[in-house]
Amino acid sequence: MEEQRVVGCFLNNSYGRFFGPSLSVLILVLCLSGAGVSQARQPCSILDRISSKDALVVADPDGRILYSKNEDKLCTPASTLKILTGLAAIHYLGAAYRFETEFYVDDEQNLKVKGYGDPLLVSEVWREIAGALAPIIRGCKGVVVDDAYFSQDIDIPGVGSSTNPYDAPNGALCANFNTVSFEHNASGKIVSAESQTPITPLAREKIRSLGLRKGRHTFSHKGHEASRYAGELLFDFLTETGRVCAGGVRADTVHSGDRLIYTYRSIFTVEEAVGKMLEFSNNFIANQLLLTLGAHVHGPPGTVAKGVAVLSDFVRHELQLEDVEIAEGSGISRQNRLSALDMLAVLRRFAPYRALLVRKGPVLCKTGTLNGVRTRAGYIEGKPGRLYAFVIFLNSSRRDIDSILDCVKKGIDHGDDS
Repeated sequence: MEEQRVVGCFLNNSYGRFFGPSLSVLILVLCLSGAGVSQARQPCSILDRISSKDALVVADPDGRILYSKNEDKLCTPASTLKILTGLAAIHYLGAAYRFETEFYVDDEQNLKVKGYGDPLLVSEVWREIAGALAPIIRGCKGVVVDDAYFSQDIDIPGVGSSTNPYDAPNGALCANFNTVSFEHNASGKIVSAESQTPITPLAREKIRSLGLRKGRHTFSHKGHEASRYAGELLFDFLTETGRVCAGGVRADTVHSGDRLIYTYRSIFTVEEAVGKMLEFSNNFIANQLLLTLGAHVHGPPGTVAKGVAVLSDFVRHELQLEDVEIAEGSGISRQNRLSALDMLAVLRRFAPYRALLVRKGPVLCKTGTLNGVRTRAGYIEGKPGRLYAFVIFLNSSRRDIDSILDCVKKGIDHGDDS
């Protein structure tokens, strides 16, 4: 299964960890021979399990390499690349940075919404925003969505154009990870599968035109459909408050004469958003961060090329690494290439944020999965105050990566006891 399909699990489970039990359905839908081999101890024949196309490195708390094989070989990191993306986002934006979404009124009383890439604008947030806007506006002629902070020509390497959630398009103005969950009721009518999310006209139109039966699907990459969907959700939530918007929803830009009336600041910091990305291996969040970095450092509109340039500069100038190849921010592309030693350098820098990784006993790590690729990168806690870093890149081997990680852990346990 490709890593991108893991994102679908995230989208179909719960937002419960984000906003509470009402969102419990949504998140989880989302060898000792040869060059380059070293050993301090080799439990469970770890190195024998690493083929010529794979790589492994383990370092002790002082940075000393305990054992390694093919540690300089460029490999496909899969979703372990998200650790680097998260680290760069925290470095350039700041751990306390919060995404903003701005709301304007123009001379014709249109409500304009300008997005800046917030990846966590879900239905509950849009309803909260409508509640904040209701006392400020009596009504509006229409809702205008401005998604110009990111390019309209976003092509993420490795991401397809299907309606599956793992192919959700990125954009500057989004809702529910640019997906909609629906079903048909007993009379055949299209209804929302989530009590907190109404079915908007655009969503209904897309469902009918594509002949979809039920489930969670994403909007196409055409035009401004994703941002229009966000605008329609806001439209519906404003109607719930009693505020009437006479017109529909269309795409345009904010102009200099428009009046800023409200700014929504995300309840999540970038550090917390990185934690969500790592916990659920969410490709959408990863590439929202990539595009935001591109716009933040090199100016809008955010593009994949600008974001990749930021990550590449961070790798060269901050981590002092030379041969890393980056194509996007999530690890979905096989064009991403780096060595186990490169990832070890990332882990050393990421150590203060290791609690953002998924914990299983003493192991905190990020997993990665593509067809034929299995990866793990993270930390193992030994005795109190002793933190070991490890990288396992299986790019061809059919070995069980979890058993290899268990061998690494046993070796560290043995070393701590000696």
